[in-house]
Amino acid sequence: MKIPLAVLALILAALTLALPCLAQNAFTPDQVKWGPAPPFIPAGAQLAVLEGNPMAASGDYTIRLKLPDGYRVAPHTHPNRENVTVLSGTLKVGMGDQFDASKMMSFGAGSFAYLDPSMHHYAAASGETVIQIHGMSPVKFNYINPADDPTPKK
Repeated sequence: MKIPLAVLALILAALTLALPCLAQNAFTPDQVKWGPAPPFIPAGAQLAVLEGNPMAASGDYTIRLKLPDGYRVAPHTHPNRENVTVLSGTLKVGMGDQFDASKMMSFGAGSFAYLDPSMHHYAAASGETVIQIHGMSPVKFNYINPADDPTPKK
């Protein structure tokens, strides 16, 4: 009986030591750290980085964006595929070079979409909306109309 008890004690000790490592790779909603979104998207959104470095030259990333009601992103593309999951609220998405609210589709919580680099698209939030985006770095917005780029000019 002492051997199985010793094995059980070793397993429990290993699990206890492993838990801090797991905590670094898993988040409960209250552990997500929100901050301002980067300047290449309109002001008002908040960003949380869950995995990787979205601004790195390469590598996987996972981010969340919290968008206020009425938030809009002008038509744009990305250099890499964008995978989007709506966690809460409603994300409206339209395709094309001109923002046209009448041509947007609504995606509620639980919806998923992926957009390839060649897809010209635009978005808006209906109600406070949280989306999760994952893909390959770098995250970059290529605005169809350069005048729509909110990045401060130097």
